[in-house]
Amino acid sequence: MSPNATHRCLGLAFVAMLAAVPLAQVLVESKRGKSPALLDLFTEAPTARNLRAFDRRLEDSSVTVRTLRSWMQAAQFLVLHEGGAKALVGRDGNLFYAPGVNTLTQSPQHGDSSVQNALAAVTSFRDALDERGIRLIVLPVPNKESVYPQWFSFAAKHPQRIINPETRAFFAGCEAAGVEVVDLFARYREISRYPYYLAQDTHWSPLGLAVAAHAVAERIGRHGDTHFESRPIVFQIHGDLVRMLRSPVLESNLQPEEITAAQITNPTDAPNSEILVLGDSFSRIFQTDEPQNAGFIAHLARELFTPVASINNDGGGSTLIRQELARHPQLLAGKKIVVWEFTERDLRLGTEGWQIVPLPKLTSYRSPAGAGG
Repeated sequence: MSPNATHRCLGLAFVAMLAAVPLAQVLVESKRGKSPALLDLFTEAPTARNLRAFDRRLEDSSVTVRTLRSWMQAAQFLVLHEGGAKALVGRDGNLFYAPGVNTLTQSPQHGDSSVQNALAAVTSFRDALDERGIRLIVLPVPNKESVYPQWFSFAAKHPQRIINPETRAFFAGCEAAGVEVVDLFARYREISRYPYYLAQDTHWSPLGLAVAAHAVAERIGRHGDTHFESRPIVFQIHGDLVRMLRSPVLESNLQPEEITAAQITNPTDAPNSEILVLGDSFSRIFQTDEPQNAGFIAHLARELFTPVASINNDGGGSTLIRQELARHPQLLAGKKIVVWEFTERDLRLGTEGWQIVPLPKLTSYRSPAGAGG
């Protein structure tokens, strides 16, 4: 075959490959009784917003993408040790949340006032609770990379202080404003043979949450008279950073992490408790999902010898959780202490930022005189 003929054959093969993808998509959609997604391009105004939305719909509905993406992501992770936009691969099988790492390695944008906004929101919330005779205790949970930077890079060493200057500024601002803060960063600097964080996950390990519960209980300084029984439980999970890769092929080829937790056998969450915990996914993990009643809430109740009330909002520790409380102010009836847990990265990345959320007037939800909590 002549060189020109070879080039023509290769060119036709390449064009056929390009045409095969949309043709297969049209055939599949037609078989399912759907109109081809490509037609949306001609039925909507060609604005930037519509084109971006069309591109997302096309990718999400693409049979080819759904078929090949999982294999490509698995190969990318297993061969190249590349986790994509959300997961970063560290040492010894440890994964890290890329946006969280960016808060440590990238300076905030010029004019970013997230720390000042966080301080304003925290002090406003503290003052609103104080008017109601409720004590606020703030619990910022360190990013995994703030506690174990050496798991991420050979060049990093075990930290001797809070790494992120924004976090240091937040702690200093809280101290100046008289806001009670539990310093988990200092607790986690203590060397332990067992890790405070899960390898495949953004969240703390059973030891990490137990240390946090003990630290908060020490700060509260009051105890009930309920004894909580516990039992060891062993289970296996793929962490949230593995699931973020959205690759069933990878999950089927990656060994899940084996976890041993202490599960509290008594009920630990009581709406009428004098103590309310506001939290995000750190308060949810192991508590309401597998294995249940082995999370921060359960261990705080055991440390305090009293059940506690709680509400959580995954990813919403900065503002959404307070908005939820403002919509249901009756949850504050009879409360003496509010523990507010949120993750360190939310100082910059908190969903809806750090808004000041006014609480309804005290008289609208205060318990009647003499009524029980």
